[in-house]
Amino acid sequence: MQDFRNIIKNKRIRDLGKCILFFTILIAMIVGLSIGLNIMSRKNDNLTQSRNKSLVQIQNEKEDTVDVLVLGDSLSFCSFAPMRLWSEYGITSFVGAQSAQMINESYFMLKIALKTQKPKVVIMETNTFFRVQDKVDGAVKLITNEFNYYLPIFRFHSVWKPLLFGMDYGEESYKGFMIRDAINPYTGGQYMNETTDKWEISDGVKLYMDRIKDLCKEKGIKLILVSTPSPKNCNYQKHNAIAEYAKDNSLTYIDMNLKLDELGIDWSLDSLDKGDHLNLSGAYKVSDYIGKYLKDNYNIPDHRTDEAYKKWEKTSEKYESVALNKLNAMEEQWKQSKS
Repeated sequence: MQDFRNIIKNKRIRDLGKCILFFTILIAMIVGLSIGLNIMSRKNDNLTQSRNKSLVQIQNEKEDTVDVLVLGDSLSFCSFAPMRLWSEYGITSFVGAQSAQMINESYFMLKIALKTQKPKVVIMETNTFFRVQDKVDGAVKLITNEFNYYLPIFRFHSVWKPLLFGMDYGEESYKGFMIRDAINPYTGGQYMNETTDKWEISDGVKLYMDRIKDLCKEKGIKLILVSTPSPKNCNYQKHNAIAEYAKDNSLTYIDMNLKLDELGIDWSLDSLDKGDHLNLSGAYKVSDYIGKYLKDNYNIPDHRTDEAYKKWEKTSEKYESVALNKLNAMEEQWKQSKS
C-alpha cells in the first residue's frame, strides 16, 4: 500500500513538473515573440495597422528629442501638426493618438513614450473623457491594455498578415499627423450655448486621469487639457465638466471651441467631415495657437538652429512641399465654392 501511494505521489510530482515546464516554455515563447514583433514593427511600420502606428513610431524617435507629447483620439491627430510647430516655433512634438483612443490607452501610450522620451509638456485632448465605457467593457479593456503593454504580441499579431500575404499598411505620417485635405463644411451654426448643466466624467476616466497626472508629476511634466474645435463632439455641458475637473485638480484647461474667432476657424473651409474633425487648414490654425501658447507659457527651446535636430529640418522640408500644395488646392477649391 505504501509503495502504491509513493507511485501516485511521484506521478503527481512528475505531472506538476511537466505543467511547470510547459508554461515556462509557453511564457518564454510569448515574451520572445513579443520582443521580435515589436522590433519587426519598429523596423518597418508599414507592417502595422494605422491605429498602432503612433505606438511604433514614437519608439523610433531619437531618445530625449520630443518636448511635447499629444495624447487622445482622432481629434488629436487631425488637429495638431508637429511639423507646423517645428517650422514656426522650433518645437519638437509628437502626436501619440489613436482612432477612438480610450483613456486607459492614453495612459499606456504615455508609458510607452516615457521609455525613450522626456517631454516637458503633455497635451491631453479631452474627447476621450466622454467615450462610453461601462464597467464590464472598461474591465476588459483594462486587462487587454495591460497585456498589450507587457506582451506586445497581442497588439502586433496582425503583423503576420502583411508578411505572409504581401499586404501593406503604408500611410505617410509626420510625427503622428497625417495630412487630410478634404473640405466638408459644418453648417449647423452656434453649438457652444452657455449653460450651467454639465456632463458627468466617469469614475473610470478619473481613475486613469489620476494615473496620468501622477506619472506626469513624477517625471516633472506639465499636463494641459485641450478641447479642439469640433461641433459634433463638443458642447457647453462637456466644457463645464472638464473646467470643473481641471479646477479641482489644478490643471490648465484650454477650450478652443470658445476661441474660434481668435483661432480664425472658418467652418466653410476648416472642416474635414461636417464638423467632426478639422482638416489641414484647421490643423494649422490650432497648431499656430498652441505653439504660441507653449512658447509664451513654458520653457520650451527652439531647436531649429541645433545641429542635433537636422533630421527634423529635413522632415519639415519634405512635409512643407506636400502640405503647401495641398493648402493651395484647398483654398482654390474653397474660393470656387464661394463664387
